[in-house]
Amino acid sequence: KTKLFFFFLVIKDGLKKLFVVYYTTSFKFLVLNNCKVRSLTHIVQLDLDLKYRTNIRNLFQEFDRFPPGAVIGIIREMQPVYRHTFWQYRKENPQTKVGEPPPDGLPGFNSGVMLLDLQGMRASALYNQLLEPSNVAKLADKYRFRGHLGDQDFFTMIGMEHPNLFYSLPCGWNRQLCTWWRDHGYADVFQLYYRCEGPVYIYHGNCNSPIPDD
Repeated sequence: KTKLFFFFLVIKDGLKKLFVVYYTTSFKFLVLNNCKVRSLTHIVQLDLDLKYRTNIRNLFQEFDRFPPGAVIGIIREMQPVYRHTFWQYRKENPQTKVGEPPPDGLPGFNSGVMLLDLQGMRASALYNQLLEPSNVAKLADKYRFRGHLGDQDFFTMIGMEHPNLFYSLPCGWNRQLCTWWRDHGYADVFQLYYRCEGPVYIYHGNCNSPIPDD
């Protein structure tokens, strides 16, 4: 327990220099080191503002669909938040796919629903290298990035550089309902990010959005 806590503090302090966090604690960085708990092999991490429309056990079947090298299952971000956050990098690199909408762009991730293959994370030299604060700092400098959403920003940033670490879950497993960015300057492109075809298994009432009763 002492070694785990100490390791967490080292990573936390390194990340806090690069990411502004809305939260009053560093809980949102704890997920980055869940892989150090060797009694666990797989974790499903869920936000609290969710409504389930299916048995959550079905979500575990998605672990079997991870391609080789992927250690995290996650859904894309359904707002142009990273189109905005990466504005400087996008200005300097006008042909980039960073922050662009799907299917060809890199819109970033939403960490409201995540599958963590802890065995894979422990075994991945690449993932463990990316946890080093110095390597995080290099990426943050490259992408001119300073986030505010904790672990979600970290996964989004490394996903721009190393998409092979991630399995993209169907959007219905985290149907985000927030429309904040539509009403704050991005109405012209909002639907390109927000659309989600297929069945909805989990509604995510992020931004305090109302969740349908059905």
